[in-house]
Amino acid sequence: MTVKARFERNKWPFLFVGANMILFVVWFVVPALLGLYYSFTNSDGNPGEKFIGLANYRELFADPAFYKALGRTFRYIIFQVPLLYVVSLLVALLLSNPKIKGKIIGKIVVFLPWCISGIVTGVMWKWLFGESFGFINYSLKQLGQSPVPWFSDGNMAFLVVVMAAVWAATAFNMLLFMNAIKNVPATLYEAASLDGATSFQKFWHITLPAIRPTSLMVILLATIDATKEFVMVQALTNGGPGTDNMFIVQYIYTTGFDKFKVGYASAVSMVLFMIILLVALIQLKVGGHQND
Repeated sequence: MTVKARFERNKWPFLFVGANMILFVVWFVVPALLGLYYSFTNSDGNPGEKFIGLANYRELFADPAFYKALGRTFRYIIFQVPLLYVVSLLVALLLSNPKIKGKIIGKIVVFLPWCISGIVTGVMWKWLFGESFGFINYSLKQLGQSPVPWFSDGNMAFLVVVMAAVWAATAFNMLLFMNAIKNVPATLYEAASLDGATSFQKFWHITLPAIRPTSLMVILLATIDATKEFVMVQALTNGGPGTDNMFIVQYIYTTGFDKFKVGYASAVSMVLFMIILLVALIQLKVGGHQND
């Protein structure tokens, strides 16, 4: 078979793969290489940048603000990812139960938040928890309770951010879990029932081990998404109060676009990329050992 005939036979796969490769190069490889280049310069976003070597990285690792933003991001991951995992799995188990009625409506209700952009999510939750105009504080006043300082207290604002993020991301992870649960052989549950196993024992000894690869994927994707969280937080708290909830991506944005330190912000982006890569490799390594 000639090359031309082989191409004619497989032209559509080649075209689709080629289009994706072009998009990958244009929107990932080129910006990544530019970011790496700018991280070694004193760029302020205008032409005429000068090569300064590792100066941005030396400044970065001596900057307390960088460590504070990174620490807040890790704190967010520690709280948000486990909660998202538990909520998504519980919803998936509930909607996969054949005894539950109205599952279609339940799926629609749970899935709708995932269709909303991060900006809209932030605005909606800001309306709900606004201190002087929010629905939650209004309801508390009607019940004779004092309003809660949701956004003037750093810890309360952080709590709202976590809840909003879990609410918005549950649907996607729920779908992953539901698909994994459906693929668990029914014969395992039937055998367990004959042995007198309880529902919790079936879940703990059959369901959880069977969906372990999906659990790893959910945790990995949730961790990466949490590390890159920006739009929803920007719309909800703008990193406030003050800088109490400024995560690492907001720190990059503020440094690069507000302070015009593009070279420095690029260096932070490269460090963030390495952190995400390291986290992904660790989780994949751990998951590989669990599947052996």
